[in-house]
Amino acid sequence: MEEKEWYVVNTYSGHESKVKEKLEAKAESMGMQDCIFRVIIPETKEVEVKDGVKTEKTKKMFPGYVLVEMIMTDEAWYIVRNTPGVTGFIGSSGHKAKPTPLLPQEIDRILANMGMSRTNIEAELALGDKVSICDGPFKGMIGTVDNIDTENNRLNVLIDLFGQETPVEVELFQVKKA
Repeated sequence: MEEKEWYVVNTYSGHESKVKEKLEAKAESMGMQDCIFRVIIPETKEVEVKDGVKTEKTKKMFPGYVLVEMIMTDEAWYIVRNTPGVTGFIGSSGHKAKPTPLLPQEIDRILANMGMSRTNIEAELALGDKVSICDGPFKGMIGTVDNIDTENNRLNVLIDLFGQETPVEVELFQVKKA
């Protein structure tokens, strides 16, 4: 079984929302929720002051692109490529070659700017779950989820440090389910 990874899909500029809606609807209608998980338009919120009035604007980080979390099967690849408004994948050499996924550190940086994480907290993690820390000073250690802070994308994990159970706080992108 392949792992789910993040891919960059090129769309017609200004059609990102339509592509997101159509791709999610297509995945659901064709029963592909086990291969196509999340479709995200990378956006950031910016505060703009105009005539002394603060307004919050949503700005696209990468106009003309959407991010798709999926398992790259032939069928999932076909569905995404043939969604109206999609012009192709980034990282594909063409000639029917499947694209390369984003590196974990690339997607972590993009999602962190949006206040998100690669791990879908509600769906993937619960108190008492075993997690492996894959980044930071406790890299390589395995611990148990003690507390989940969804608002700040942080976890308290109990790890075995010098024979004692010690709580450490980690960012969500620093762990994966063990």
